[in-house]
Amino acid sequence: MNKPAKAINLSENDNRIIQSWIRAHNTPQQIARRGMIILKASEGIANSRIAEETGVSRTTVIELRKRFLSKGLTALTQIRPGRGRKPKIEAERVEGIVNATINSLPPGATHWSCRSMAKAQGISHSTVQRIWDAHGLQPHRVKTFKLSRDKRFEEKLTDVVGYI
Repeated sequence: MNKPAKAINLSENDNRIIQSWIRAHNTPQQIARRGMIILKASEGIANSRIAEETGVSRTTVIELRKRFLSKGLTALTQIRPGRGRKPKIEAERVEGIVNATINSLPPGATHWSCRSMAKAQGISHSTVQRIWDAHGLQPHRVKTFKLSRDKRFEEKLTDVVGYI
């Protein structure tokens, strides 16, 4: 049978925080699963049984126990470098798209659209939109007031406003 591992001593505060992570609907599953592993480890359940119940390997349970004992709760929320999806577009290319958006205009237009920038850069329009969103760019919005070039503008303004 599985030999029970030494139970982790979990403070009341840590226990309460982990319980709230597990109950919350917006907690990432990775963090909730890690919290569940530590809760089960605090009950003295064997590593292999914890692994079976949580759907991870025994090695993962052992490694997570070590990390929790050395770093506490922060070990449960940190994602180590090299994990996750690798970016498909290099940082230099993203910087080039941002600079082109800010410092240039497309031929025959007043501002860049997602599709015109995508065509100029050779990428998809949704990628351009994600880059613009990440950098807070909205090239279709003009931040300056443009005065009309109409020769009768002053007359029309006086008629609408009443005076200038």
